[in-house]
Amino acid sequence: MQYVSTRGQAPALNFEQAMLTGLARDGGLYVPETIPTMSFDEIAALEGLPYEEVALRVIRPFIGDCFSEEELTGAIARAYGSFDHVARAPLVQLAPGHHLLELFRGPTLAFKDFAMQLIGQLFQIALARSGQRVTIVGATSGDTGSAAIEAFRGLSNVDVYILYPHGRVSEVQRRQMSTPADANVHALALDGHFDDCQARLKDLFNDHAFRDGVGLAGVNSINWARVLAQVVYYFSAAVSLGAPHRQVDFTVPTGNFGDIFAGFIAREMGLPIGRLVIATNQNDILHRALTTGEYRVGTVEPSISPSMDIQVSSNFERALFLAYGRDGAAVRQLMDELKAGGFTISQGALEQLRDSFVSGRVSEAETTQMIRTILEETGEVICPHTAVAVRIARENLRPGVPMVSLSTAHPAKFPDAVEAAVGIRPALPPHMADLFDRDERITQVANDAEAIKSLVLERRTS
Repeated sequence: MQYVSTRGQAPALNFEQAMLTGLARDGGLYVPETIPTMSFDEIAALEGLPYEEVALRVIRPFIGDCFSEEELTGAIARAYGSFDHVARAPLVQLAPGHHLLELFRGPTLAFKDFAMQLIGQLFQIALARSGQRVTIVGATSGDTGSAAIEAFRGLSNVDVYILYPHGRVSEVQRRQMSTPADANVHALALDGHFDDCQARLKDLFNDHAFRDGVGLAGVNSINWARVLAQVVYYFSAAVSLGAPHRQVDFTVPTGNFGDIFAGFIAREMGLPIGRLVIATNQNDILHRALTTGEYRVGTVEPSISPSMDIQVSSNFERALFLAYGRDGAAVRQLMDELKAGGFTISQGALEQLRDSFVSGRVSEAETTQMIRTILEETGEVICPHTAVAVRIARENLRPGVPMVSLSTAHPAKFPDAVEAAVGIRPALPPHMADLFDRDERITQVANDAEAIKSLVLERRTS
């Protein structure tokens, strides 16, 4: 199994190399050269299996010979052993034909744990074999950062630097990043919004001398291993609802496009997903792009669903690469145009994208109202991101086809928004109950790649 860059000018790598590299040297994102498929019978055989076994069967074809069966099995078991529900990703019925997929049962209470806990285990195996030391730099709109810190904290061969937009994440999200005392993790509050964090991250990777000098590795959703780990819960949920004997639809609250792209990969593998619905908040560039064919960057508007406050959705590049027939030169042209503010999607590619995805937009008032409505109708308390998904899902329900809305975070991660909506301040689980009593360690940094490089080099050598 080989992986190629969406921009067509970087060498093909195996799974382990692509995982450790993160961003390709030509600035592109790695995708599998071919997407493995599962037969009807292989998908049907997943019914009733533990989540870990489903993960092994779905992930294994993408790994090649980089990790042995024993290594992969052990990594998966360790990754999900700390989750607080035996199903790992349980389904909860909201209404006839409409289900929530609870993806917040991991240690940091967000869906990012499914990918980050596994990638942390695989990194450890690979680094122990090679004796390498790596510097992980990540950009986060809130949840990736805490999940990465939790996965890599305390490791002797890894330094972790997480960039997050200063003042634009919830207090719980910030404290999850800033309170770990381990010397190898660093929370960096960048003066700007998430797209700035993401842009500076790419600047660091595109400086090849710096990248090689510090052993830079990336664990953002630009990392293919992150996307792959998220493919699994589409299979586990769909099979629980009758796949492959029936179609299942999914609605995904979408910012950086990694989570819904995982659903696209699941469908390409043979899972009978009908509709893949993109749910956006007021920062609706993906909805606008699919509606108009114009991908134009606007102003990021802070919202009560901050993990979706994005105007440059990095993983959309992967979808564009496939929609343009794996034409790396075409993608390079689009990404060059994006630097000037945006681009027009060709008619053929736009038709491909519209065949693959449905989209919708939810306002702040609608998000708040949906939190209130779901509590009144079901007794469930949901986070703002989940509310965005549920609102759009309800507009796309189809008779006889189960709809799954991805519940991407525990409501206690966004207590102010939830309390404003329903008058209930959701409590953190016991393992995090003292979060507000812990000391914070934060370094504020300028929106400048050179300043970030200097800080990494200074702390790495100190």
